[in-house]
This record gives sequence, structure tokens and C-alpha cells, in this order.
Amino acid sequence: MSTTPPIRTRITFAAVATSFAAVASMQSLLIPVLSIVGTDLHADAVGITWTLTAWLIAAAVATPLLGRAGDLIGRRRMYLLALTGVALGSILAAFAPNLTVMLVARVLQGLGGAVFPLGFGLVRDVFPAKRLPSAIGALSAIMAVGSGLGTVIAGPIAAAIGWRGLFLLPLVLAITGLVLGARGMVESGIRTAGRISVLPAVLLSGWLVALLLPLSAGNLWGWGSPLTIGLFVVAAVLAATWIMVELRSDSPLVDMRMMRLPAIWTTNLTAILTGAAMFGAWAFLPRIVEAPAVGGFGLEGTASLAGLIMLPMLVTMASVGFVAGPLARVLPFRAQLVIGSLISASGVLGVALFHDSAVQLGIAAGLLGLGTGLVTASTPNVIVRAVRADQVGIATGMNANIRTIGGALGTTVYAAAVGASVTAGGAPTESGYVSAFVIGAALAVGAAIPPLLNRSREVRPTTSSVPVVESPLLEAVDA
Repeated sequence: MSTTPPIRTRITFAAVATSFAAVASMQSLLIPVLSIVGTDLHADAVGITWTLTAWLIAAAVATPLLGRAGDLIGRRRMYLLALTGVALGSILAAFAPNLTVMLVARVLQGLGGAVFPLGFGLVRDVFPAKRLPSAIGALSAIMAVGSGLGTVIAGPIAAAIGWRGLFLLPLVLAITGLVLGARGMVESGIRTAGRISVLPAVLLSGWLVALLLPLSAGNLWGWGSPLTIGLFVVAAVLAATWIMVELRSDSPLVDMRMMRLPAIWTTNLTAILTGAAMFGAWAFLPRIVEAPAVGGFGLEGTASLAGLIMLPMLVTMASVGFVAGPLARVLPFRAQLVIGSLISASGVLGVALFHDSAVQLGIAAGLLGLGTGLVTASTPNVIVRAVRADQVGIATGMNANIRTIGGALGTTVYAAAVGASVTAGGAPTESGYVSAFVIGAALAVGAAIPPLLNRSREVRPTTSSVPVVESPLLEAVDA
């Protein structure tokens, strides 16, 4: 039995929760103020888009690699390394004099993507099985809320203190997580045998970069351009090669047998579909709010109004995330995935059908948050129960990457649908937005199907090495 003191368990949860909020907020923090940042850094539309792409690619590569390194040599070490990148990147971004420095800063911040798989692993290491679902659900809620938080607060903060002040939030949160992690976390004794093989790591990084680059910049390059098509071909070749190498490796970076588990592949399929619906809706809902009021469409609102309309989404995401664990006693996590996907679909469809007022959009955003929160909270719980303790990092890391790929796909699909309706004056029409959100709703409905195909038995994690810890914080999480 572990001798980990209760205070260490509380500190681990607090550190991971803080770091989740820091990293998740950076995903959407710059989106509402991209034009302002571009003007200040003297960057054109293509250049400023790279501030999003650089973070996306760095996070996609760091998430599985550092997650796997945590399984091998210690999650606490890799957690501190990833969070240090977030802190340094936030400082550098706040004082960036030009686009080049900003891109370097965003790459450093992207290392923080690994905090998610590492954090789930750290929590599993110290929490008793009885309280683990509630803890993971709470952390998932914080992660989901953080992802939408940037969209809500970016406008008001930028208006009050300038866009550089936006990086103060992730900096403070990252430093807090570093201090708590360095002083209060204990390194887990759980390790997996093996090493990080160079070839699989290079191939994995290669196909992720080759796939995410055209997905992120295809609208600018042209979907039929040689560069876009060429990168998709390279991504397909590298991905196929990576899978073959992993299958033959004695020490695979990602165990393909694990990826074939019903609980894993069905949850990953749901992740890519919900990621597409969710991130596309987050990106384009504010555009409806800020669109000029022409022909009864568009609210002609400010970024602050868009953030206010999306506030119900954050509230419902947070609320449902904290109850997903206790709810599992009567509603299994697989069922939560199905229901959450369908509720998300209703929210996205609500935007398509009812968008004449801020109240209508706020209700739709609330539904989207409710469904997204349920899916986000139940997903890691399904994964953690399906894999060994020494596989948590790579399993949750790959799921996070798959959701990221889904988000890039969804944003691209939404953009294509909206862009197809652009008039001679250069403004998209109402029909374009309606088409985009109807497609998003269809994707969310599709996400409800894979969990129904998972007939595997949910296995509770072992508690042989973890004491039951009684504390006010854990009581609050489990409540």
C-alpha cells in the first residue's frame, strides 16, 4: 500500500487542474484578436495564421512523445518540463517584437499539450478507484472550459490592457502549476519497460505535421494546390509506414494492440467527430454574432458580446464535468458519450436554425457546452479503465491528438461551407453558416454511434497501491 500523504494527493490534483486550465486556454486565446496581433507584428494573413498552426503542430507532436516519455521515465519530470515550456513561451509571446519570435513562443507553449496525458496519469497514480472517475471528470471539465475560455475573455482583456496581456493568464497558471508540482508532487513508481524508439517517433511526428499543415492552411494555399495535395500524400505514406514499424517493433511508441481495443478505437472515433463539430462551432459562432446585420442575419456585435453569448457554454461544461463521475453510478461512461454527442448535436443544430438574437445563440451555446462537457469528462474515464496504468500517458495522448485532428478537420469543413456562400462583395451569406452548422450537427450525431459498438466490460483501475484518501478537496470533487 502506498504511503503517499493526503496532502500530496490534494496538491497533485490542484497542480494538474491549474496546468490544464493554463494549456487549454492557449488553444483559443488568440483567435478573437488575430487581426490586431497581425497589425501589431506587421504580419500578413498567412503569417498570422501560423501563430495558431505553430501551436497546433507543436502540441500534436509533444503530446504523444512526452506522454510516452512519462510512462517510461516518470510523469512528474515530463509534466514539469512541459509546463516550463508554457511559462517561457508565455513570457516570450507577451514581449514578442515580431512574428518570428512569436512563432518560437507558440512552439514552446505547444509543449504544454503533453500536460493532458501526463496529468491524467499522475492523477490515476495517486487517486483511489472510488474517487478517480470524479477527479478525471473534474479535470476534463476544467480542460473543456479552458478551451472555450480564451474565446470568452480575449476580447474584453485585449480591449482593457492590450492583446499582450492575454498571456498573463496562462503564465500565472503555469507558474502556479510548476510550484505546486515541484514542491508537492511525488514521482510515481509505475513505469513501463522499453524505450522511445527513434524511427517511430520521427514517423509519428512526420505524419502529424504533414497532415495538420494542409488542414490548417489549405484554405489559404488552395485545396487543389500541389503543396496541399503533396502534403496529404506524404502524411498518408508516413502514417502507413509508422503503423507497419510499430507492429514490428519490440518496443513500440504506440502499442497497436492497445489501439485496437474496442474501448480505445470507438472512443477515438467519437473524439475525432466531436472534435470536428465542437471546434468548428467555437470558431464560427462568434462570427455570426459579429457579422453585419444584413437581411435579418448577423447581430453586428462586438467580440465582448460574442464572449458573453458563449458564457453559458462554459457554465454548462463545467457543471456537467463535475457530476460525470458520480453520474456513472447510474449512467455508464459509454452511455454518457452517446448522450453527450446527441446533446452537442442539438446545440449545433440550434445555431443553424435559431440565430436571430443573442438569447437564441446563448441557449444553443449552453446546449453545446452541456454535451461537450459530458463527452469530454467521460472520454478519459473510458480510456483509463481500458488500459494498463503504464499505458495511460500514450493512450490519452493519442486521444487528445485525434481530437485535435478532428478540430482541424471541422474548422476546415465549416470554413469551406461558409466560404462557398461568399458574395461578390466578399461577405458570406446566412445560407453558408446554416450549411456549416448543419454539417457540424451531423458530425456530432455520427459521434454517438461508435460507443454503441463498444461491448467490452468497463474495468475499474486497481487500488492495490493507492490508499483511500479522505479530504475536503476530494469530497468536493466527488460530490
